[in-house]
Amino acid sequence: MTNVPLLSVEGLTMRYGTRTGCADVSFDLHDGEVLAVVGESGSGKTTLLRLLAQELAPDAGRVRYRMRDGGVRDLATLDEAAQRLLARTEWGYIRQDATDGLRMSVSAGGNAGERLMAIGMRHYGQIRGAASDWLRRVEIDPARIDETPQSFSGGMRQRLQIARNLITEPRLVLMDEPTSGLDVSVQARLLDLVRGLVTELGLAIVIVTHDLAVARLLSHRMMVMRRGCVIETGLTDRVLDDPEAPYTQLLVSSVLAA
Repeated sequence: MTNVPLLSVEGLTMRYGTRTGCADVSFDLHDGEVLAVVGESGSGKTTLLRLLAQELAPDAGRVRYRMRDGGVRDLATLDEAAQRLLARTEWGYIRQDATDGLRMSVSAGGNAGERLMAIGMRHYGQIRGAASDWLRRVEIDPARIDETPQSFSGGMRQRLQIARNLITEPRLVLMDEPTSGLDVSVQARLLDLVRGLVTELGLAIVIVTHDLAVARLLSHRMMVMRRGCVIETGLTDRVLDDPEAPYTQLLVSSVLAA
């Protein structure tokens, strides 16, 4: 296994007028590693995720990615077509609201198989077979392959969104509050599913969450943000069990007191 990070973020900064979205954020992410980005609303977590996904252009800093051929590229130097190809193949993006990450009027099989068509697969039977297999892997009955997400529960929609993103075997997955708004039992099943897929597929994940329990369950490392700045970073258990920054101590104590 290479020691070169899969993703390398250096000095990422973005401002919305006078408000800071991100300020000088830097970190490395390796294959198979899960990084949780935590903090209160408005801390800059989602801005960071959108910068990583190239949905926003930073005011400063850069994001570098190790391609499958081993070469490291600054994502800002890639043309639009190359960025789209990466988004369809090497990356996944699990949205907080599954309706933003799915085509709600398209069947479950169509949602899962669409990314395969985007990378050139044309054999209907193979596409449908792969879609059916992934529905099964995310605990959706393949018999519902022709139903649209409109008939699915919130938890099923999130699982379908995971299938849609992972069907092309990406190496990097970005997750924005994937369990927000779900019942506790549904959250637990979804998190168990994600943990299993991380182990099975060796995914690298950046997960944004305000839920420290989710961060503890899924992540190897944690980054705490406040007002666009990184306040503390380290191994997840160390940050949660022995927080150093006063803000992190407040976050942890507020959860324990709840």
